Amino acid sequence: MKRTVGCCLIVALFLLNGYGVHAASGKRSSIEMPEWNKVDQILPKYTKFTVQDIETGKKFKVQRRAGSHHADVQPLTSKDTKIMKNIYGGKWSWKRRAIYVIHKKHKIAASMHGMPHGAGALQNNFPGHFCIHFYGSTTHRTNSMDLSHMLMIYKASGYLNNYLAKADPYQVINAYIAGYKQQDSHIVSSISLQKITWSPILNKVENVRISRLELLPPEDLKEEIRLDVPLVIDWYIKDVGRQTFRGEIHLIRFSPVDAWKVDSKPFLQENHL
Repeated sequence: MKRTVGCCLIVALFLLNGYGVHAASGKRSSIEMPEWNKVDQILPKYTKFTVQDIETGKKFKVQRRAGSHHADVQPLTSKDTKIMKNIYGGKWSWKRRAIYVIHKKHKIAASMHGMPHGAGALQNNFPGHFCIHFYGSTTHRTNSMDLSHMLMIYKASGYLNNYLAKADPYQVINAYIAGYKQQDSHIVSSISLQKITWSPILNKVENVRISRLELLPPEDLKEEIRLDVPLVIDWYIKDVGRQTFRGEIHLIRFSPVDAWKVDSKPFLQENHL
């Protein structure tokens, strides 16, 4: 991995793009982000509550039916199923979305996917159930939070920029690629050095994963302000198929106490996006 320092270059890049790294905004005052073990008590099985999608503002009602590591829920009625499917553009998807869970006095930051699976018990025209994750909840297969769900929970709570401001370079890279995977312009724009119109780019991305990422101990990078990190990325692009990128992703920050940003323009060019 190459590590170089060029303060003048960094300052010029930031002035050229009219972009500075600012301290993150705080948590939205009315939004809660309790741990999963507390949510498990607030929303016990068979509780009915409202889901609000952050991007569209649309709401639908659900019932928690099961789930020990997260909430397995079902839309309450066929009307609720229709609203949920409309949120996903009329097509069921595993994509994560930032949501609010609203129940009584609580408005809780959460993340959902939009793919029916498993069993369902309600007469709602929904073939199975879907999952809602909260802070600290996990998938069935792991003992840690799913990265994309975690980012969506931070997005819903207002803590995303706080997380990114403190993230090490590898956490930033993983979050940046997760933003492409989830087709979420808010996540990628929060990490990108440049302001870019993201929608036409993200709409091309059907899936993406990092298959190799070269690591150095984060504590060795505390004073760096520029990093070129070797990695291999497998893309699945609409109407193109699989393409593999073997190269570097360039990270920049204004000073050792500022957040890392990805130099998106060369990254997009080199990945033919």
